[in-house]
Amino acid sequence: MVGGGVAGLVAAHDLAARGLRVTLVEAEDHLGGAVGAHQVAGLVMDSGAESFATRSRAVPDLLEELGLGDRVVQPRRGGSWLFLPEGAVPAPDSGILGIPADPTAPRLRAAIGRAGVVRAGLDRRLPAFVGMTERSLGGLVRVRMGERVLERLVAPFTTGVHSAHPDDLDVDAVAPGLRRALREHGSLGAAAGALRRAAPAGANVAGLRGGMNALSEGLVRELERAGVKLVTDYDVIALDRDPRREGWMVIQRQPRRGEKTAVARGELLVVATDGATAVRLLAGHRHELQRFTPEPGPQVALATLVVDEPRLDGAPRGTGLLVSEDARAVRAKALTHATAKWDWLREAAGPGRHVLRLSYGRAQPDASAVPPEVALPDEQLIRLALSDASTLIGVPLRPAQLAGADIVRWRSALPRAGVGHARRVAEFRRALAQLPDAVAVGGWLAGTGLASVVADTRSQVRALLAEAGVPEAAAPPGSGPARTDIDPTRRKD
Repeated sequence: MVGGGVAGLVAAHDLAARGLRVTLVEAEDHLGGAVGAHQVAGLVMDSGAESFATRSRAVPDLLEELGLGDRVVQPRRGGSWLFLPEGAVPAPDSGILGIPADPTAPRLRAAIGRAGVVRAGLDRRLPAFVGMTERSLGGLVRVRMGERVLERLVAPFTTGVHSAHPDDLDVDAVAPGLRRALREHGSLGAAAGALRRAAPAGANVAGLRGGMNALSEGLVRELERAGVKLVTDYDVIALDRDPRREGWMVIQRQPRRGEKTAVARGELLVVATDGATAVRLLAGHRHELQRFTPEPGPQVALATLVVDEPRLDGAPRGTGLLVSEDARAVRAKALTHATAKWDWLREAAGPGRHVLRLSYGRAQPDASAVPPEVALPDEQLIRLALSDASTLIGVPLRPAQLAGADIVRWRSALPRAGVGHARRVAEFRRALAQLPDAVAVGGWLAGTGLASVVADTRSQVRALLAEAGVPEAAAPPGSGPARTDIDPTRRKD
């Protein structure tokens, strides 16, 4: 196993559950990737992902296996808002990705205007095939519901969640099943509503009491119990084939003591790194893989503010806001009022104390460029976040009210799911299939979100085990013959 983010932890969990000896190698000094925790003003909360999509059973089933099923919680139904150039307005309360189930609902008039409502209503009269050839989310929404729905409802959602405009997102990658539902239900609004209703929990997302970081902790705990070797702070610099054992060799280096290297061996290989690293490691064995090197994902920063302000007890902007790119009054792309969204966090914080999470880092024309807000030093970004939060929430917040703050920065945490993403992933995996006993997993292939990553990872591991002839009957984790074995203790200076 190379890579110790959530995809790597899930893959190691499933390999160990089939009785294999597994070693996981991670370059950082911690495991879990973007699903981690930090402490701010005495509150332990998520430093990255705070929820999972409920459109499938992928994450709930994994949580049940880890004994975390009883910790699943639903967000409060305070509703979300949009921040448009003219100010804050309620967001659609049905549908997905900002696509309203009923585009003629009266509450949408404040966001898209009367003309926008009339244009969006045409969706119900258009034949189902209109827009079916559109491959981008933006193209589909524009054809079916018009420009104002696209720019004022859908674009704030995708830039807040995916750091990309809908025109730059593959509809099948970010909205699986939407085009199929359009064929079945006859309109985009009906399709969005059907997907929303199909969510098992009755809401778009769910979380865990104590935070999603409990998922990473639970996986690590299970891996340790199963006897999996967890090697952190080692960077994998190369992969090689072992001609003697017809397996893989992993060459590692400890970044802080670069002269230390290790050779690790195993029969099966799972690469769960970011896309650029995965392609670099694998392309040495199949040159054509080089053409699948993904563009770097946007660099993002999450500013967490803990503030003392009783006027926020009433959640004046519901559970948070998504910000239109045309709104120049603020530079954040989204704000989550976390203590209004999650009961467990509100109880932990106590009356009058609130947690606000603001995200920064819109996609740049130059994919390698650092967004200007993300480039700010922590102290300046915290001041900007406090100012932005005041504007977005509509309640002035002063530095004296700040009980604590933290900035978490992510590089390549949000994969780019551009138009043609699904096709490129399929082509990459067909080429990778020519390498024996190896698979690649992670968000750069599965798409954004825990539901996508968990489902894709488990599917790829099942296929790998089937190809390798590993029996379905699982021995107790950590027992049985060695099928995947990496020895991190073998070093040469």
